[in-house]
Amino acid sequence: MLPQLRDLVERYHPSVLFTDGEWSHPSEVWRSCDFLAWLFNESPVKDEIVINDRWGSETRSVHGGYFTTEYGEVGGGKELTEGRKWEENRGVGASFGYNRNEDVTDHLTEHDLIHLLVDTVSKGGNLLLNLGPTADGRIPVIQQERLLQLGEWLTVNGEAIYGTRRWRVPAEGDCVRYTSSGDTVYARCLQWPGRELVLRSPEVVGDVEADLLGHAGRLRWQISEGALRLSVAPLGVDDVPCRHAYVFRLKGVR
Repeated sequence: MLPQLRDLVERYHPSVLFTDGEWSHPSEVWRSCDFLAWLFNESPVKDEIVINDRWGSETRSVHGGYFTTEYGEVGGGKELTEGRKWEENRGVGASFGYNRNEDVTDHLTEHDLIHLLVDTVSKGGNLLLNLGPTADGRIPVIQQERLLQLGEWLTVNGEAIYGTRRWRVPAEGDCVRYTSSGDTVYARCLQWPGRELVLRSPEVVGDVEADLLGHAGRLRWQISEGALRLSVAPLGVDDVPCRHAYVFRLKGVR
C-alpha cells in the first residue's frame, strides 16, 4: 500500500489522512514508520498534514495526531485523556457502507443523533458521521432525513457546537452538557428543564446574561443554595425553538 499512499499524497495534497483496517497486523508489518517518516519529512504536505491513530494493531488510542473511537468504543480499552484531540466515528446506521438488510431500527433516531453530537462535543471531540450510499450514489432516504433533522437543530444551536471548546466541566448530572467559546458558556440540556434550570457548575463573576438559543428575551436568574437558577417561562408548542436538546447561553460566569 505504500506506493498508493504516496501517490495519493503527491497527487491530492490532503490536509487529513485517515487510515483504517490496521487491526490485523502490527505497524511493523504495514511499514507505517517508513511511510510516516516520508510523510512528515519529505512529502509536499509535511508542514500541515494531520493523521489519525490507525497505523497498526498496537497504535489505536496510543499513537497518532488524534485518537479515534468507533461506535463509542475506545481502541485497546484505553480511556481518552483530556488533553488529546479525538473523534467519534460511526455510521447513521449500524454499517459503514450501504446495507440493504438494515431497517429503521438499525439507524440512529433523531433524538439519539442529536444527543450523540452534544455529548461528543462536550467532551472535546469531533463527530465523523458516515453515510452508506447505494452503488449508483443515492443516499438512503432515512439517512437523508437524519441529516436534515440534525441540520435543523444546528440552524438554531450551531453556535454552541461550531468553534467551541470543552469547558472545565464537560457535564453536570445526566442532562446537562457544557461547551464554551471565549467568555460565553453554553449549557445544553438533553431534556426540557421545566420552569427552572438549576446549574451548580458555573461560578458567577459578574452580571449574568442568560438566554435560550432560538427564543427572544433574557431569562431571570438568581443564586440560591449554591446554584445558578434560571427561570424558564412555559412555552407553547409553536414557541419551542427545537427538539431533543435545548441550549442556554450564559455570560458573566466561569
